[in-house]
Amino acid sequence: TNRRPFATIAMTASSMDVDADASTKENVEPSDANARRADVAHRLAGCVRDVQKSVEAKGEARFVARALRETAMVRREFTSENVRAFVGAVLPEESAARAALLARCETKAAGRQTRGKSAGTKGKGGESDDAVVDLSDVAPCALPEAEVYAYVVVLMHLIDGERGEDALECAREAVDRIKQFNRRSMDVLAARVYFYYSLAYERFGSLEDARATLLALYRTSALRLDEIGQETLVNLLLRNYLHYNLYDHAEKLRSRVTLPQSRSIQQQCRYAYYLGRIRAVQLEYSEAKEYLTQAYQKAPTGAKGFRLELLKWITIVRMLLGEIPERKELTQPEMRAALAPYFDLVQAVRMGDLTAFQRAAETHGTTFTEDKLSNLINRLRANVIRTGLTRINTAYSKISLADVAEKLGLPSVEDAESVVAKAIRDGNVDAVIDHSAKVMYSKETTDVYSTQEPQSAFHVRIAFCLDTHNEAVKAMRYPPKEKAKTADALASRGVDNDASGLDLADFDDDYDDMDFF
Repeated sequence: TNRRPFATIAMTASSMDVDADASTKENVEPSDANARRADVAHRLAGCVRDVQKSVEAKGEARFVARALRETAMVRREFTSENVRAFVGAVLPEESAARAALLARCETKAAGRQTRGKSAGTKGKGGESDDAVVDLSDVAPCALPEAEVYAYVVVLMHLIDGERGEDALECAREAVDRIKQFNRRSMDVLAARVYFYYSLAYERFGSLEDARATLLALYRTSALRLDEIGQETLVNLLLRNYLHYNLYDHAEKLRSRVTLPQSRSIQQQCRYAYYLGRIRAVQLEYSEAKEYLTQAYQKAPTGAKGFRLELLKWITIVRMLLGEIPERKELTQPEMRAALAPYFDLVQAVRMGDLTAFQRAAETHGTTFTEDKLSNLINRLRANVIRTGLTRINTAYSKISLADVAEKLGLPSVEDAESVVAKAIRDGNVDAVIDHSAKVMYSKETTDVYSTQEPQSAFHVRIAFCLDTHNEAVKAMRYPPKEKAKTADALASRGVDNDASGLDLADFDDDYDDMDFF
């Protein structure tokens, strides 16, 4: 008789099991995809309930903060279908914005869908992303705040999908709709709409076209005592001016506005960043370093693009102050590639090599121009020469000016003589010049501990510690006595007393949005 080997039977059985598993996965995946889409839509609907709780609690900001935080978590799962299902289920039929938002959510072949999916694509199970999402159990909400929140969700979806024309039109409609209301319970959501309004113009249009609207919105927010709107719009206007290198306009705006006392940490970071840039261009490097360092320390770790931008500015400002950044600051694993041009600059400044500095500036000129740092980098040339001259002064007790010009890469002896004379006058080099012999004589180096430098260094450190302490004290928040509510009072009004909720300072937890800074 013919018998099959045991191994053959085992292989056949295992292949049958694999085929069965594959068929099972093919049957499960479509339902899993539908469940995932429905889950996103239901979570967005839950965010609307949090917005409704905020309105019932007379503008309690922690509920809106929770809603925005939840929205940021599911943002990468947005598709045209689940966003459209959410809008259709949450907004009532009589809502003026419902039809417009549903039309914006339609999938278009010209635009990409979201960060993770393309428009009109199909899942692994062969089912389109346009499958029906059942939200029959979600009750519509007629509050204006729910409508504004729907605008926020649709704007996120359109901007992530790079549908520029739809994003611009939707942003304008949202701003026009917000202007019709004067409700403090809408302030946080309105501020988020203003942010996406400016972002849409920056990415898909001309940022200058949004300036007049932002100025008008700031005036309205100031008149209505909308604190979160004021600080958001001030930062957006500063960014608008700096985008076109209008530093004088930005400084005039900064000097004339009055910022509210209770400010969010994220808005503080952005304001300090813009103020540090203004101070750096105005040659006030010490203040610029203070503001930029403060923004870097307060910036959330998830905002990698924002922290990278801050680190670039801090590096240049520190070198303009005569400081040399440490190697480990520029060789962080996640930022090493982006900071490579600045590492070359730091190496040239540290060595006082003017030739290497010019080579790095020419090689990475495009990168420095895109980062808007080419003007400050041009100012570093004097620092490079000063550093090289200091090294020469330390190494040689006597050296001819011709050799100084050769080592510094200067074109002539006269230029070297002028540079050395200026360094001696400024106190950077302790030497004398024999003009007849064209020779520089270095004086004996004194003990640094016999000077005032140690005291100055300790003073800087102590001042930094005191500033940190003062900032920590200012950041402490206490509820006003006249507005303090007990748990019983909240329970009697049917408000969920969620002790884990966040206050107004933490409403902006969408770190991806900070990457465009």
